[in-house]
Amino acid sequence: MYDYRYHALSLAAVLLALAVGIVIGVAIGDSNLVSSAKSGIVRDLGSEVGAAQRQNGQLRAQLSAEEAFANDLYPIAVHGLLRGRPIGLVFLGNTSNQLDGAVRNAISQAGGDVVTVVAVREPVDLASLGRDASGTRYASVGEPGAGGTQLVSGGQALSHELLNRMRGDLLSAFDGQLGRLEGLVVVRAEPTGMSPEAAQSADALESGLVRGAVAAGAPTVGVELTSSEPSQIPWYQSHGLSSVDDVDSTAGRAALAYALAGSHGSYGVKGTANSLLPPVAVTSAHP
Repeated sequence: MYDYRYHALSLAAVLLALAVGIVIGVAIGDSNLVSSAKSGIVRDLGSEVGAAQRQNGQLRAQLSAEEAFANDLYPIAVHGLLRGRPIGLVFLGNTSNQLDGAVRNAISQAGGDVVTVVAVREPVDLASLGRDASGTRYASVGEPGAGGTQLVSGGQALSHELLNRMRGDLLSAFDGQLGRLEGLVVVRAEPTGMSPEAAQSADALESGLVRGAVAAGAPTVGVELTSSEPSQIPWYQSHGLSSVDDVDSTAGRAALAYALAGSHGSYGVKGTANSLLPPVAVTSAHP
């Protein structure tokens, strides 16, 4: 039986194809139509680009204003937080001028003073350290995992006598003076190019140093730059330290000052941070 519905659908399809063909033919053959369409697209795109550029300019101006406000507010927010407090800076591995400068800036703005800067030599020769410490209460420093804990006692990283004996084997850099510290900033670089045994010894010493500092009761804060890779924040957290992952920013320097003043947490902009800044207690002035 002949299906009229099928015939109607076929006819509709043919007519639609013809219509599309005619439209395409006209569009291809009519240069004025093509030019008009092109001009319309260019105008629309130009308008959108112009709007985007204006919005970008407004956002840049807003960001600059907010940065200026933050920079003006920062000295007030940290004023006196660390007044008179001696602070130490320890590099575990490679040193960094940028981190050194950011840490010093944060501490000085808050009224503190960086009195000691040391860099622990890596890979470390624990056997040599053990020989240097022979005859002292630090003699077990040569035993993997035990040495680092011995190096921090009563708020001091090393006794003067012991430091003079083992400085060459333990430290790659030393600046400042020894004495009681009321805060410690730790900068760790991921050990690279070491044998598994050397990396294990370095980690044992680093862990011991950090445990000793925490046990001494001084606020100890691990820091890094926003661009630091791989991040050391998980290592700091695993050792019970407060941390700041953006110490190269104004907010990061403020967070460091508050952490050294006693706030505990992980601060910054990375996924490992609990918040950008510690809670800031505001007190009203009394006449």
